[in-house]
Amino acid sequence: MTTKLSFDGDWHATVTDDPLHITPRFEGDSVRVTDYADVMERERFITNTFGSQHWLWDTPDVFRFAPDSRKLVGAELQMPYVSAAAETTTRLPVMPAVRPGGLRADEVRDFRHETCTVLCRAPGDAVLISLRDLDVLDEPLEAGIGIAPDVTLLVQHGTVVGWSLTDPARYLTTAYAEPDPNPPSPATRRLLTECLDLVTTPLVDDLVDGEPPALARLRAADESLRNQREDRHRADALLALITTLVEDYGNW
Repeated sequence: MTTKLSFDGDWHATVTDDPLHITPRFEGDSVRVTDYADVMERERFITNTFGSQHWLWDTPDVFRFAPDSRKLVGAELQMPYVSAAAETTTRLPVMPAVRPGGLRADEVRDFRHETCTVLCRAPGDAVLISLRDLDVLDEPLEAGIGIAPDVTLLVQHGTVVGWSLTDPARYLTTAYAEPDPNPPSPATRRLLTECLDLVTTPLVDDLVDGEPPALARLRAADESLRNQREDRHRADALLALITTLVEDYGNW
């Protein structure tokens, strides 16, 4: 059983029996496991904790710990924009049994943890798996630490090499807002898959190149989301995810 985890920068934490009881917020390009409600609360949260954090244009994965207990109190994980190539989908990792648990930092020290570079998507986007790189697929994952509901850190050789989010459609929301407690509609689930296609390779490259089929899909997704009456809060979250693409390429 894995009890000690290594992060980037020769930084370590011990697995505890105290996972976070915070509902994750999936904003389309990141997963936040935090309970602050606005920018000011976020700034106070960062000031009063230690760990990894964003610096100016640098956006590593964020893990924040309480100075007194050294326990994990929040996390923000960035979703990669590079999807695993089609030939790798058959190599999706066999997910280990998830052990619910928190983290306790071995020392009070800031560090930097690189974001994942490869996104693996289960059928229907029932699970999003973000990995450090494709080399992770060459060997089995040894552990999954469930640090919050449906949010799992993936461990290989004692090192955190990725994370997963189960049922991402359920946790779709806009910045700082709690997800809708009602189940996502079938339309939302379908449009989540379409939007993830649009913002990741290879389809996003086709948008940049002005390929007509890709542009047509972007305009259709934008129109469907704007006209969707049910599950409105999640539809707005998906609109926010593709808004830059629509502004840059929607009128081509």
